[in-house]
Amino acid sequence: MITLLLLIPIIGSLILLFIPETSTSVAIQQAGGAGASGSVIGGNQIKMKKIALITSLLNLFVSLFIWFQFDSNQTQYQFVSEFNQLNFCHLNFGIDGISLYFVLLTTFVTPVALLSNYTNITNNLKTFLISFLLLESLQICAFVSLDLLLFYIFFESVLPILFIIIVLFGHGNDRFRSALLLFLYTLAGSLPMLLCILTIYSYIGSTDFQLISLYEISLESQKILWLGFFIAFAVKTPLYPFIIWLPKAHADSPLAGSIILAATILKLATYGYLRVLINFLPDATNYFNPLVQTIAVIAIIYASFSTIIQQDTKRLIAYSSISHMGVVVLGLFSNTIQGIEGAILLALAHGFVSPALFICVGGIIYDRTGKRIINYIRGLATYMPVFTIIFFIFTLCNTGIPLSLNFLGEQLSLIGIWQQNPIIASLGATGIVLSACYSIFLYNRLSYGDYSPHMQPVKDITRREYYLLISLLIPTIAFGILPNVLLTSLHTSVSALLYAC
Repeated sequence: MITLLLLIPIIGSLILLFIPETSTSVAIQQAGGAGASGSVIGGNQIKMKKIALITSLLNLFVSLFIWFQFDSNQTQYQFVSEFNQLNFCHLNFGIDGISLYFVLLTTFVTPVALLSNYTNITNNLKTFLISFLLLESLQICAFVSLDLLLFYIFFESVLPILFIIIVLFGHGNDRFRSALLLFLYTLAGSLPMLLCILTIYSYIGSTDFQLISLYEISLESQKILWLGFFIAFAVKTPLYPFIIWLPKAHADSPLAGSIILAATILKLATYGYLRVLINFLPDATNYFNPLVQTIAVIAIIYASFSTIIQQDTKRLIAYSSISHMGVVVLGLFSNTIQGIEGAILLALAHGFVSPALFICVGGIIYDRTGKRIINYIRGLATYMPVFTIIFFIFTLCNTGIPLSLNFLGEQLSLIGIWQQNPIIASLGATGIVLSACYSIFLYNRLSYGDYSPHMQPVKDITRREYYLLISLLIPTIAFGILPNVLLTSLHTSVSALLYAC
């Protein structure tokens, strides 16, 4: 099943390669006119969009079937798949209760990302669609890899594709610098991780997860290895002071790029904390817990105050992601079941709510007004009442209102860290108040007041935009009301993660 999950996006990409993006000259020769040329080009683009969307939806159904067949009472990896026919390549994949939900999030968000730019990407469409299908496959590979070196390869393999997406399809004249910052920051940050993986291989003679978990590594060695891995994951999270690349990457990337970046790319670091630091280096993790908690609190407070002063709507949502991921890190390093489960729930909630907010400000509003500066946008409720209501619900979810998955994630994360350090928990809880400040400020400025004289009258959301937002709202509220649907599968794996260490 995992092999099928990995191959479906690749097969879809290969099919797209054989569909020609018909040039104007060829179309005129074949069809005999400019009007026919446009119809041929438009027909090919519609066909490519449908193939990419069907491919991503098919992968979503396969992942849901895996979830349905998953045995939540087992702590072992399930659906294990190996490929060792080549001497230089040994692929080993499997899913447990932790990686399962990150795979589901990836397969759920990919069709949302494709639909978000469904109408406004016309140039290099084939490159755009293939890039996102390959991104889906590479991210799933990272989440299901059972080998540390494979995890590193897939962890880094998303960078060139993200670079291409931002450069070719991004906004603004500064997009090349933003793409370069993303690429260089995360690549340089991951070099210590590669050195640590090679060191582990020299110790053990293997990078297989199960063999590493059986090997006793001394505390002094664990400390050195832990720092190398932590730097890589802190850059990808991001934690202070490695945060400058994220707002710029969000601001200059296309809407689909922002959705994938917020929903799943940042979760690679969350998964890395769980799978590598807490699982393989537990003593060093316990030793460095105060350091991580302090950095996370600084990131929460710094990012929250930075968010409040932002005037660009996409940058504002990007900075808010840093604050929420800081709470996730607090929960992960609380050394409690409640904290870790809350961190995973909050990571999933962020994967639903943050893309929805990007669709609202970077898609719906930007497509209609051509502006992202808050001072130029005002009074949208006058012409967009349906959008205003949905935007308000997602704004409340972003603040962590009860009955949302964000609320449960934040509360469990803070309860978990409270058991270890009440002062850190109290400082981390200030992020809830500050998130209410910047979220309500953004919503109030955009939605109410006299209609901005800088804008023409705009239309309310289309059916496609409505379905996109509702598809993200349903799991946010449903899992917020019925969290045991997620916690049942998580509890066994998280308990084994803590107590086996």
